[in-house]
Amino acid sequence: MKKITAEPYRIKVVEPIKMSTREEREQWIRDAGYNVFGLKAEQVYIDLLTDSGTSAMSDNQWAGLMLGDESYAGCRNFYNLEATVQDIFGFKYVLPTHQGRGAENIMTQIFIKPGTYVLGNMHFDSTRGHIKLKGGIPVDLVIDEGLDPQSQHPFKGNINVEKMESFIKEHGPDKISFVLITVTCNNNGGQPVSMVNIKSTCEVASKYNIPVMFDAARFAENCYFIRTREKGYENKSIKEIAREMFSYGDGCVMSSKKDGLVNIGGLFCTKHKEIYEQAIQLSIVYEGFPTYGGQAGRDMEALSRGLQEVIQEPYLADRIGQVQYLGQKLKDRNVPIVEPVGGHGVYVDAKRFLPNIPQSQFPGQAIVVALYINSGVRCVELGTSAFAEKDEKTGEMIYPDLELVRLAIPRRVYTNRHMDVVAEGLADIYDRRHELKGFKIVYEAPVLRHFTARFEPLK
Repeated sequence: MKKITAEPYRIKVVEPIKMSTREEREQWIRDAGYNVFGLKAEQVYIDLLTDSGTSAMSDNQWAGLMLGDESYAGCRNFYNLEATVQDIFGFKYVLPTHQGRGAENIMTQIFIKPGTYVLGNMHFDSTRGHIKLKGGIPVDLVIDEGLDPQSQHPFKGNINVEKMESFIKEHGPDKISFVLITVTCNNNGGQPVSMVNIKSTCEVASKYNIPVMFDAARFAENCYFIRTREKGYENKSIKEIAREMFSYGDGCVMSSKKDGLVNIGGLFCTKHKEIYEQAIQLSIVYEGFPTYGGQAGRDMEALSRGLQEVIQEPYLADRIGQVQYLGQKLKDRNVPIVEPVGGHGVYVDAKRFLPNIPQSQFPGQAIVVALYINSGVRCVELGTSAFAEKDEKTGEMIYPDLELVRLAIPRRVYTNRHMDVVAEGLADIYDRRHELKGFKIVYEAPVLRHFTARFEPLK
C-alpha cells in the first residue's frame, strides 16, 4: 500500500477568495468580450490562467526581500543571483531582465537575421512574436507523438532530430539563426524533453555551427521528469541533471516567473563572452544596467532563493503530483485530456471534447468561457485563437495541429480541494457539451491576438 504524504510546507498566510453568482459571471464575461484576459482578478474564484508570476513565495524568499540592495550599479543581490545561476545552470555570464520577454528580445536581436529560420520543438506565443518582429521564421519540429494528445510517449517535447537535420541541409546552415529547445514544452501540455534528445539536438546543431539556446522557464520540472522517466538518471540530483542539460547548449533565456518561484523577473545566460558583451549593450537600452536589468535588488534576492528551492525534490514531487492529481480526476470523469499529464498544468483536448465545433469557431474558447460561467474558474485557450495564422500568399487560415485548453496550476497556491472544484466543474460541462456553441472574433490585434481579442457567441 502506498504511503500517504502531505505537502512539504505549512501555510502561514492566506488570501480570501470569494465565489460569485452565475448571473454576475455571465455579465462580467460578456463585458470582457468573452475573453478571460479581460476579467478583473476579483471576478475569478480559482485562477488557472497561467503559472507565470502566480507562485506563492516561501518565508525565506520574503525574508530576502528585506535584504534588497537598491543600488543602481553593483548591488549585492545581483552577485547572489549570479552565483546561484552559475552553480545550478553552469553558465558563466548572467544578465537579469525584467521578465522572460526582455530576455527573448535580447536573444532574438543578437541571433536573428531577417529571412532566417529559428528551429525548435514548439515555439510559444511570445517567442513566436519576437522571432517574427525581428524578421525571423519560427519552425516547429516536435516529434509526431508530441502532436498526438493520446500518445503515451514519456518525452513528447522532444525535437525530431532527423527532420531538423534535413531542414538544415535543405535550406543551408547560414539560413538558420539558432535552435531553441523549450523545456518543458508548453504548447503541447508541459511535455518534457529527454536528455538523449537534448544531446542529439545539440550535436547536430554543433556540426553545422548553429547555436543552441534553451527556454528554461520550467527547467526544474523538465529535470524532474528526466530523473523519474529516463534510464540512468534515477539516482542523480536535480542540480546534477540541470548542469548536464545546460552543458550541451550555448545559453538560455528564462522567465523567472515560473520555476524561479517569483512574481517578476527574467534571465539571459550564455557561456560566450562575445555574446554577453552584445547582450549588455542591448540590456542597457531596453532593460537597465547589467546588475539590475529591470529588477529591484529585493526581487533578485527572492529569485536567487527561489532557484535554490525549486530544485529540491520534495517540492517538485509535490508540485508535479498536484498536476497529476487534477489530471487523474478529469480522466476518472472521462474528460479528454493530453496524456501523459505534463509538469505545470492539465491540457484539455478541445477537438475530442467538442467534435461538433470546427476550429474556425474556436472550440477551446467555448470551453474556457463555459468553465468560467459554470464554476468561476479561469483558464486559457491554446488553439486557434492563440496559434492560427494566415498564409501570407493565399490568405487562408492555417489552423494549429492541437486545439487545447490549459489549466495552468500556480505553484504552492491552491490545495487539492481546489482541484476537486475544477475537476467537478469541467466534468459537468463535459456532460452537457452538446449545449455549447462556437464563437467568432469581432476584434483582433495583428500580433498575439488572443490577449486582447473580443469574441461573440454564434447563434
